[in-house]
Amino acid sequence: MLMFRWIVMLLLLASVLCLAMSIGTGQAVWRRRGIMILKWTLVAGLGFFAVMILERMAMVI
Repeated sequence: MLMFRWIVMLLLLASVLCLAMSIGTGQAVWRRRGIMILKWTLVAGLGFFAVMILERMAMVI
């Protein structure tokens, strides 16, 4: 769990840095990279929590 939190935080930081580079340089490639990193970080986070919820449901049943 701790490792997952660190990975998510680092990916969110990378996304923010890419978006800041987009603002600083005016290049659209940095904006696309930042949005792509953010999108896949959110997808991975939702998948992780879905697995955790399913594990808890399996314990109850």
